[in-house]
Amino acid sequence: MTRPAILGPVAFALVLASVFAALAARSTPPAITGPSKGDAAAGKKIFAVRCVPCHKADGRGGFKLTGNPTPDWRDAKRMSDPKYNDDYLRDCITNGKIKSGMVAWSKQGVKPAEIENLIAYVRTFSAPKSPAKNAKK
Repeated sequence: MTRPAILGPVAFALVLASVFAALAARSTPPAITGPSKGDAAAGKKIFAVRCVPCHKADGRGGFKLTGNPTPDWRDAKRMSDPKYNDDYLRDCITNGKIKSGMVAWSKQGVKPAEIENLIAYVRTFSAPKSPAKNAKK
């Protein structure tokens, strides 16, 4: 019984593909999950350059790129909803959201640590405000 002539090249291609997949898996950093440990001050600098055009400087959003408004990150009720946790924000910033027009910033050179900083800064918009210093009693 003879094997078909195509079997050799197909087997070689499969072995080669598995080698490349193994190498890619080794060089891919582990996925970050859970609450962000980013630096909000560093995130503010990135936000000012990349995010303000759509999300406004104060995080109120409203710019309709595709007919869908951007979220108001000042809304503490929305931002405390588990649906909008840091994993959700991480996914939005990293991979974008085609329907809303959100850019996949990881494909625009924004590094994972910078994304963590952005998440930390976005969270400041809905954080409880501390009482004013020297408030009159």
